Amino acid sequence: MGYLTFLRKNKKQNNQKIKLNNFTTNILSVRRSIFIGIILLGIISLGRLNFAFGTIEEKKDSLAISSEGSHDKFNTVEFIFEHIGDSYEWHILTIGHNHISIPLPIILYSKQKGLNIFLSSKFHHGNESYKGFSWQHEGKYKGKIVELGENGEILEENPLPYNFSITKLVLSIFMASILMCWVFISIGKKYKTGIDVAPTGMQNLFEPIILFIKNDIAIPSIGEKYYAKFMPFLLSVFFFIWFNNMIGLIPIFPGGANVTGNIAVTMVLALFTFVITTINGNKHYWKEIINAPGVPWFLKFPIPIMPIVEFTGVITKPVVLMIRLFANILAGHMVVIVFFSLIFIFGALNMWAVYGISIISVSFAFFMTLLELLVALIQAYVFTLLSAIYFGMAKAEHH
Repeated sequence: MGYLTFLRKNKKQNNQKIKLNNFTTNILSVRRSIFIGIILLGIISLGRLNFAFGTIEEKKDSLAISSEGSHDKFNTVEFIFEHIGDSYEWHILTIGHNHISIPLPIILYSKQKGLNIFLSSKFHHGNESYKGFSWQHEGKYKGKIVELGENGEILEENPLPYNFSITKLVLSIFMASILMCWVFISIGKKYKTGIDVAPTGMQNLFEPIILFIKNDIAIPSIGEKYYAKFMPFLLSVFFFIWFNNMIGLIPIFPGGANVTGNIAVTMVLALFTFVITTINGNKHYWKEIINAPGVPWFLKFPIPIMPIVEFTGVITKPVVLMIRLFANILAGHMVVIVFFSLIFIFGALNMWAVYGISIISVSFAFFMTLLELLVALIQAYVFTLLSAIYFGMAKAEHH
């Protein structure tokens, strides 16, 4: 009996040591993950600062060329909108006065010159024309490619050719789409080959998110009867927005593109939601819009006040989706660039002010990067949730 008691005590002590070792390992793992995360965020923040310096140097060079040595003040507004806007080349790095960029395909069609395909490097950063086309950096057609006449002047009639070029945002969308296909095709293959095997790797990472969208967004909003029909779209739009938001936070290629901060992109996503909702609307859905039950007749006839209000609501729903996503992502990018711009604004006043404001600017930029990581996920969630709610309203049955 004494020997058995000794074995039990020894076993109990070993179990306590194992638990303590596991707890210590977990604590160290969490601390290591936090430390790595802080380093990555610091690299992103410093990378953004380096990118801002490079863009400003490029701006100074272009100003020097255009003004032949005149000194122009740093234009904060112009710098911000150039940073968050689209481009026909992907700026990588500025070393001294040399700008390293990735040229992108230019695809133009005009009635006079037909189809023309070439790289944006032929424009030499917009300083030269090529094949009768010019990339404008100022004036009425700023940021656009225009067609030139024989004298090198912009055509008065139809100066803008049909433009199918692969811009920075388009290339970023292609890369995000390829990444999504690779991730989820790989996960799908694992589900087919290992049904009874515990998920690992990417499958283990994305499975909880997919189940969350299914169990906490789709089923409660649409219902168990119809949710499966809309799951492909809900999953696609969630991960498309989230991936592009996260890639947009990376300051170097292939990141840095402001995809979801472009209103054209968010408009297309909102139109998808609008079209799917409209096509899947049942009899009860349209009845609620045209002839809402329980509403006094004098609000429907002779002036159809309520139907007009309901139809206005149908239109404003996708508009709200579009503006919410666009405004939140755009505002995050703009705030970070404003903090970096303060360095150069104060630098024009006093050299010593640069050192003080640099610490403040980088600190706030680091904080904003943390906040943008959260906003990137929240905006994908909100867009998916509201889309699911609209689908649920379209499929709701009369009780």
